[in-house]
Amino acid sequence: MLNFAKIPNLHYMTSITPSVEKTHRIELVDALRGFALLAIVLLHNLEHYNIFGAPQGEPQWLTALNGWLTDAVYLIFAGKAYATFSLLFGLSFYIQMRNARKRGCDYRARFAWRMLLLVGFSQFHALFYNGDILLLYAVCGLILIPASSWSNRTVIIVASVLMLQPYAWGKVIYAFFNPEYVDTNSLFMRYAAAAEEVGRNGNFIQTLANNIWNGQLYSNFWQVEAGRLFQTPALFLFGMLLGRINAFERNDANRKLWLRIVAWSVIAMVPLYLLKTYVPPMIENITVLSYYGIAVPMLFNFAFMALIVALFSLLWFRVKNGSGARWQRGLVAYGRMSLTNYIFQSIIGVTIYYHFGFDLYDKVGATLTLLIAFGIFAAQLCFSRAWLRYHRQGPLEWLWKRLTWIQPASIMK
Repeated sequence: MLNFAKIPNLHYMTSITPSVEKTHRIELVDALRGFALLAIVLLHNLEHYNIFGAPQGEPQWLTALNGWLTDAVYLIFAGKAYATFSLLFGLSFYIQMRNARKRGCDYRARFAWRMLLLVGFSQFHALFYNGDILLLYAVCGLILIPASSWSNRTVIIVASVLMLQPYAWGKVIYAFFNPEYVDTNSLFMRYAAAAEEVGRNGNFIQTLANNIWNGQLYSNFWQVEAGRLFQTPALFLFGMLLGRINAFERNDANRKLWLRIVAWSVIAMVPLYLLKTYVPPMIENITVLSYYGIAVPMLFNFAFMALIVALFSLLWFRVKNGSGARWQRGLVAYGRMSLTNYIFQSIIGVTIYYHFGFDLYDKVGATLTLLIAFGIFAAQLCFSRAWLRYHRQGPLEWLWKRLTWIQPASIMK
C-alpha cells in the first residue's frame, strides 16, 4: 500500500537531505514538465486552438488516418497532460518553499504575491488564446499556502476528496431524486460560440477585444464546469506531497514506490474505463449524464496520468545511472522554460489557425496539424536550448522570479 502519511511533514523537519539537491532530480522534473508541455501543444493544435474545423474533399485514407491519430492522441494525452503540468506546479511550490525555509524566509506571503503576478501573465496569454489555464492556477494555487503546514495525512484526505468531485456527485444525487431538475452544465457554450465566430472571421484587434470578455468567460466557465476547480487544487496538493517524500530522487525506495503506482494505476484504470465508456449510454437523465460525465472520466484520467508519470520516472532512473534516456534529456530545456513556451506556443498557434493569421483552421486535418505542432515544438526547443546557454532561466521565468522577490521599498523609489 502507498502509505504517505507515515513520512514526516516538511513543516516539522529540522534538516534537508543533501541528495535532494542533485541535478538529476531537478532534470527529471524538467523533462517531465517538457513532456507534458509537448503533449499540450499537440492537443491544442488538434483543436486548432478552439476553432474546430476539418478540410473537405480529403482522400479516404487520409480521413481514416486523421481519425486514428486524433483518437490516439486524445486517449493518451487529453486530460493527462494538463494533470501532469498541474501536479508539477504543486511540486514546484514545495521546492520554492523548501529553499526559502533553508534561507530562513517565510515564503507564504511571497507565494501569494507570486500568484497575483501569475494573474497578470494569464491576462496577457488570454488576450490571444481563449483556453488559458494560468488564471485558474493563480486562484487554486492559494490552497498551497495553508496546506504547507498540514500533515501528510491531511493533505491526502483533502486532495482525495477534491479529486472525487464532490460537487458533481452532489448534482448527480440531487438529480436522481428530482428527475424534473435540468442542468446541462454548459453555461460556457454561449461564450464559446461568440469566441469561435470571431476566431473564424475577425481581424487581429477584434480577436483581442473579444478575448477580453467572451474568451475569458468561455475559458473559465468551461474549466469550472469541467471539474477543474476541484481537480486542480487536488493535483497541486498531490504534487506538493511528492516533493515532501522526494519521490523524484533516484533510490530503491522510490523505484518500488513508482512500481506500486504503476500497479495501482492499471488496476484502477480498468473499471474506470468500463464505467466511463459503457454506463453513459444507459443514463437518460441529462443532469445525471452531464455530471457523471465529468466525475468518472476525470478519475480515469488521473489514474492514466499517474501511470504515465510513474513509467517516465522509472525509465529515467533506469537509463545511464539515473540520468534519463536521450529523448527524455532532450526535453529538459523545454521544461525549464515552461511558462515562456506555454504562452508563446499559443500565440504562434492562434496566428496559424485564426482568420487574422494564416486561417488554416479548416484547411488542415489531424495529420498535418500534428506535423505543425511538432514544428512549433522543435522551434521552441531550439530557442530554449540557445537561450539557456547564456541565461539561467527563460525570459518570462526570469521576469516572474524578479517580480516575486521585488522589495516594497524599491517599488516606492
